[in-house]
Formats: sequence, structure tokens, C-alpha cells
Amino acid sequence: MSALALGEFHPFRSAGRDFLYLVPSAAVFELDEAASAIVDRLRESSTGTGELVAELSARFPAAELQETVGELLRVRAISVEGVPDEPPPRQMPPENFPLTTMVLNVTNQCNLSCTYCYEYGEDKIVDTENGRKPKFMSEQTARESVDFMLRESGENRMAHLTFFGGETLLNLPVLRFAIAYARERAAAMGKEVDFSLTTNGTLLRPEVIDFLTENRVGVTISIDGPKEMQDQFRVFHNGTGSYDVIAPKIRELLRRHQTRPIGARVTLTSHTLDVRKIFQHLTEEIGFWEVGFAPVTTSPNRKYAIAEEGFDDMLEQFRSLADEFLEFAVENRHHGFSNVKDTLEEIHKGVSKAYPCGAGLGLMGVSTDGDVALCHRFAGSDAHKLGTVRSGIDRLVQIGYLEKHHIADKTDCSQCWARPLCSGGCYHEAYTRYGETAHPNLHYCEWIRGWTDTCLRIYGELAVRNPRYLEQFEEKVAYEASQVN
Repeated sequence: MSALALGEFHPFRSAGRDFLYLVPSAAVFELDEAASAIVDRLRESSTGTGELVAELSARFPAAELQETVGELLRVRAISVEGVPDEPPPRQMPPENFPLTTMVLNVTNQCNLSCTYCYEYGEDKIVDTENGRKPKFMSEQTARESVDFMLRESGENRMAHLTFFGGETLLNLPVLRFAIAYARERAAAMGKEVDFSLTTNGTLLRPEVIDFLTENRVGVTISIDGPKEMQDQFRVFHNGTGSYDVIAPKIRELLRRHQTRPIGARVTLTSHTLDVRKIFQHLTEEIGFWEVGFAPVTTSPNRKYAIAEEGFDDMLEQFRSLADEFLEFAVENRHHGFSNVKDTLEEIHKGVSKAYPCGAGLGLMGVSTDGDVALCHRFAGSDAHKLGTVRSGIDRLVQIGYLEKHHIADKTDCSQCWARPLCSGGCYHEAYTRYGETAHPNLHYCEWIRGWTDTCLRIYGELAVRNPRYLEQFEEKVAYEASQVN
């Protein structure tokens, strides 16, 4: 008789219970005592069903063991030895996959000179100072971009338009025009547009805040923490720190713009790695609703690049803050550590990514002249161009890109249990680090696995201690589904 063996999963323990993260299905499976006993026995060696039942029959009824074996086989937590699992079909996105988010780079200029900036720093891939792209998007290009977005959104009733730069608010006139035009055109087509932008906060004058509030524009502020951290790298062109300029403006924005939560986006570097201090300052002293952290994207030899031991330190700090998030969530209190919540949502939805993000698929970036790129980080790069807002997407180029970047072709990722949520990592990070967008981001594999394990444990705790907290993600799925005709 064929022997039973373990399938592909990541085990974890939460709230005193055993769970498996099932890699083929990206599902979380709770083990009862019989299932835990079976998995523990198969960790020692493979064995036949009869022998397994006989060994465990002193602890569990034979019928329960047989039923549990059947269930574990069904979810592919275990398998029949010698019968290889059929590899999942290489599923490509359907033709004319709808565009859900367009990032409009309304300018490639900035009034700050952040040392680590991927657009203007040492690792930039587009010449924004002396290149051929216009420094500011025109109203005509903005109009064509909105038409492109609504056309490519397909049957979706909601389209998301995000304004970006450079410093976005340097081109406020086009921002005003694009919002008014998009709202008018969308209404004529029976659609809606959700607006958001990212800004460094330096140009948040009262009349700008009024405009953002009146139009319910979501705002993300790029800020690195308290003064001593913000002013290390986020400086004006003359080297002066920006904290004292932006702090009062941000507080005024938070006071007056309450139609939507305001978030902060922090870039972590080797010099600014005190995650808890940054989080407490931005949430408790400034008043942000949520804060998201990301390690700096840069070549490994830069002075601000995070080394291996830095990633270990960052992970421990993330875990500490995640534990605090858990206690808040158990009590249905808000906690603004968005990195945890975003990952919990993906786990709950059973996300299994063929691609690390929507770049080149549901998300695209538009440069100041109307070229369409993989995402906003590649806007203006001819090497990463998918088309133009006037002529549309070059489907052959897009298909070639999607085929090349599919997780099935990333052999380094094929045995990693975290691949459903990672899929190799950010294309821009890979391009900056390795010179190739399709290259897996191997420098932070251990970090990703450690962080994913942490979020799985948080998820398990919530599933046991406050399952209603997780229902918000089901409501979000239902809402998103309602936006498709």
C-alpha cells in the first residue's frame, strides 16, 4: 500500500493551537488533535494509512483517524508518496485585464533633495533634470490620461486615480483640472473615480487643504519620523532639513481634512531604523491614522542601505509592534501599523500571487508626456514602457512582460513557502539591486519569511480570540465585487 507523506506547508502555532499555511492553496488550516498527531508522525517518516491508524489508535478512534487522513489529503496537507502533485496550471491574466489604478506622475520635479530618492538620487533610472520628458504634465496629457484610465477600466464601476511626482503639489493646476475632468467623464459613463495623492507636505497651504478636503482626496505623506530622522535625508536643495516646515502643515491637514484617514509612508534606512520611535511620534505626537514602513530601495553599497543585520533588527521591531497591534485588534481598537493589516487582508483572502503586485496589469504609471509604464517608479523609462495614453497599451509588450515575470519562472522562489504572498518581490527593487526586473529579491528572503510567519501567527490569534475582526476583509471583498457590473 502506498505510504503517506507530508505536503507543502508552513506550520505555526497561535493561541495554543496548531495551524498550517498550505502553500498550494494559500489557505490557513487549523489542526485538531488528531490532525496534529498525524502530521507529527509523518514528520518522522512516511508510512501507510493502516500503519498510521494502528500507531495512533490508542489515542484516537480509528474512524476519526481515517476521516482526518481523508481531510488532510483533500487540502493537500499530506500526499500519497510516489504520486507527484500536479503542478498548478500556468494561469496568465485574461486578455484586456481591467486597469484598476492609474498613477499619474504630474511632475518629475521636486522641491526636496532626498539623498536616497529613487527618482533623483544615485540609483535613478530616468534623467529628470536634463532628459527629454517635460518637467510638468499638461492639461491635455492629463485629459488623455483620464480618458485612457476610464477606457481601460473595463466593466469596473470604480477607477482609482493616484497623483504622484516628483512633488505632486508642484503641479496643482493640472491636479485641479484632472479631478474635475475625471469626475465629469466618469459620471457620463456611469462610473466613479476615487482620488488620492502622495506628497512631501511642504506645499500644504490652507487653500490646498481646503481643495483636498472638498474633493475627498486621500492623502499619503512621505515622512521619516521625528526631526532628527526626517532631517537626515529628507532635505531641501540647500541641505536644510524639512521637518520644521512640514510638521505644522501636516497637523493642520489632519485637523481640517477629516473626510478620509491620512496615512504616513516611512522609508527606513540604516540610519533611521528605530521603528517604534518613528511610529509613536507619527501616530501619537503628529496624529496620523496609520503608518506604513518600507526599507529604502537602493544599491547595497550606499551608506544608507540596510545590511543583513539591519533587516534582522527591523524584523524584531516589526514583531514587537505587531504584538501591540494584536492586542488592540483583540479589543476592536484601532492600531495604525498598516504593514500588519495589509498582510492580514491578503492572508484572509487566500491571496496567491503570480506577480508580486499589480504593476503592468491592474496598476500602471503614466509619465509627464503620457507614456504608460509598469508603475510610477518606472514612469519615463523607455525600457519599461507599455504604450501611451493616446495609442493605448501595446498588448504584445504587456504579454511578453507578464510571461517573463510569472512566479513559475522564478526558480529561486519555487521551494519557498512564502511565495504565494511574495512572488519574488518588487520589480523596481530588483532592477535597482540586480539590474533586472525579473530577478527575485534574494537579499530579503529571510526577512520576508520571518515577517510572513509573524503575520500568520497574528492571524491565528485573531481567528481564535476575535474572529469578528477578520470579517472586515470579507466585507471589503463584497464591496470590491459590487464595483464590477
